[in-house]
Amino acid sequence: MKELKRRWTAKTPKFWKKVRNIAITLGAVAGVILTAPVSLPAAVITAAGYVVTAGTVAATLSQLTVEDKTEEIKNPK
Repeated sequence: MKELKRRWTAKTPKFWKKVRNIAITLGAVAGVILTAPVSLPAAVITAAGYVVTAGTVAATLSQLTVEDKTEEIKNPK
């Protein structure tokens, strides 16, 4: 549990920040589609459910990705 907390608060690489932001956006849009007060085709609702799940997983995993400092220690600039 300590490792998760450390990784959650550690610095996230630039690429994974972009992935996280895109995943959050996709998840939010899909959430809006799921909660829309209009009748939508079943395929759209099903796809939105999958996108919410994928967005949540991608955002969480990209947040837990940390920079590797061992390479900098071996090869200082």
